[in-house]
Amino acid sequence: MAEPRQSTRPKAAPDGELERLRQRIDAIDAAILERLNERAQVVQEVGRLKADSGTAVYASERERDIVERLTAANPGPFPSSGIGPVFREIISSTRSLERVLRVAYLGPEGSFSHLAARERFGQAADLCAQPSIPEVFTAVERAAADLGVAPAENTTDGVVTQTYDRLPEFEGTVSGELQQRISLCLLSRSGRLEDVRGVVSHPQPLAQCRGWLDGHLAGLPRVEATSTSAAAQLAAADGSLAAIGSALAAGVYGLELVEEAIEDRRDNTTRFLLLGRDRPEPSGNDLTSVVFTLRKDESGALHRLLDPFARCGVNLTSLQLRPLAGKPWEYLFFLDLEGHRDEPRVLQALKAASAVSNSHRVLGSYPRAARRRD
Repeated sequence: MAEPRQSTRPKAAPDGELERLRQRIDAIDAAILERLNERAQVVQEVGRLKADSGTAVYASERERDIVERLTAANPGPFPSSGIGPVFREIISSTRSLERVLRVAYLGPEGSFSHLAARERFGQAADLCAQPSIPEVFTAVERAAADLGVAPAENTTDGVVTQTYDRLPEFEGTVSGELQQRISLCLLSRSGRLEDVRGVVSHPQPLAQCRGWLDGHLAGLPRVEATSTSAAAQLAAADGSLAAIGSALAAGVYGLELVEEAIEDRRDNTTRFLLLGRDRPEPSGNDLTSVVFTLRKDESGALHRLLDPFARCGVNLTSLQLRPLAGKPWEYLFFLDLEGHRDEPRVLQALKAASAVSNSHRVLGSYPRAARRRD
């Protein structure tokens, strides 16, 4: 005898139970709004104190510490991955009560620099597109922007040379860093791979997708643009071109997704430097960036430069070289090291290293980026 078939129709919620839960949610939302306004009032008081003392509106370590503290204390079930985005917008909106931050980035709109700036500073910031990386620096120097976001290096393609070449003469300070996971999309007007006759993007994304392009669009011309969003503009104007850029750029410029996630490495991440005019105070978890030149005719000069950091127990996280303009076969040595320039061991190491260098400049001491939880 066959067993009776069980109904697959979903069970209706008990009468009144769904409405009761919705009313609880409404009450909780009202309480959240009340506390947000309470927070906003306190921020207004902070703004008045900062204005009286001349303190900078933005403190990069403050936001990082808030998010890390709340994430560590989160008992659930609210996902920890949502704490950063939610509180960045809360901080952005309440900070605007002190003063709206103007932030320069490599544009046009839809670039990865734009995405990084938006995720860091939220919707309430005034994000100002610049046509080139050097002009991001210039906007900060001329006080046309409070802060600038400049790409520095990528896990796939290495350093961004335009940023490193502008850093030594920057009339400001590196005041923070941020890391942005980069997922690259192929974008075109039609969204069809068979329509593509050429690929356009910034040199770095072109390099980051070299393997995919060789496998799927071998032999087609690859055109360099000043940014991924400039590439998207070109693709929007020419149906035979496909741009490599962000999903954000597709929406901005009316393009279709041909293919998503075409980067060769899934850990593809770009580190951005935050450019400002105010020197951050020690946060307890800092990096210091320094640039040195050496006397090229002295053997062992690089060894003598690096030795003081080892002797003082200062860990070096990065060493980069760039040619010294106008002096063939001479180089700028960029060092990133753990600690703040005001810490005694860092100060001692910098003093000893500068004594054996030809010249040196501390580019900035700043809070390390919050650890990503992708």
